[in-house]
Formats: sequence, structure tokens, C-alpha cells
Amino acid sequence: MNTFDELNEIFRKVFYDDDIKITREHTSEDVDGWDSLSHLNLVVSVEKHFGIKFNDAEIAKWKNVGELYDSLVDLLQKK
Repeated sequence: MNTFDELNEIFRKVFYDDDIKITREHTSEDVDGWDSLSHLNLVVSVEKHFGIKFNDAEIAKWKNVGELYDSLVDLLQKK
């Protein structure tokens, strides 16, 4: 399983939807139930799963799943 697939699995767990198939272009408007609270749950779940920590400024810049993924890959490469 690649990193993007692992991220997709986290989305499925956080949003309780086994049918979610994220793309880089997905935004909060594309996923049912993606609000500010579930966003926090998503970030924490990603951090725990991959053993990384995003900074607040980085999180605030994300406009879509692709930007979240790029930040994740960048942190994993620095690890």
C-alpha cells in the first residue's frame, strides 16, 4: 500500500465511509461530514498513523487533499 492509499484509508476511518476514494483535488466540500471538528480528527489521525507532526501554519495553508498529501510526504522524507 502506498502513502496515498494509506491516507485514503485514514479518510475512510475518520469519516466512517468505506466508499471514500479521495483524489488530490478533493476539498472539505467533497466529503460528507468534513467540518472543523472532523478536520482536527483527520489531522491527528494522519499524524499518529505516520508518526509525524504538522505545524499550525502548514495546516492553515491546505486547500485540498493534494496539499495535505504533499506536506505529509515532505515530513516523511525529513524523518
